[in-house]
Amino acid sequence: MTGKIIDWRGSSLEDLKAFPESARIVAGRQLRNIQHGLEPNDFKMINNWGTGVIEIRLDDHSKAYRVVYIAKFERKIYVLHSFQKKSQRTSQKDVNIIKTRYKDIIHERRAGNDR
Repeated sequence: MTGKIIDWRGSSLEDLKAFPESARIVAGRQLRNIQHGLEPNDFKMINNWGTGVIEIRLDDHSKAYRVVYIAKFERKIYVLHSFQKKSQRTSQKDVNIIKTRYKDIIHERRAGNDR
């Protein structure tokens, strides 16, 4: 079975590469599972950021990391943002990045630009 293609938005791949190695490994495994139609181990649906937006929750030595994506489309998983969560609430800056990248994808798809 061939999995979905991952489309990394903005700096999401570079940001994930900056995670500690153990968090990167877990994130990679979770994304591979998603590519093949499985759910990540620890996730949260956050539809107020955009319909179908999901946050993978990663904990590494008392630090929290997040990978936010949408996989509701047939051929692609769009990774919207990867970041370290530093407080109980997601920062407004991170939320704005996620919402902007989500809106960009929706506009592209409506225009027929399914890169």
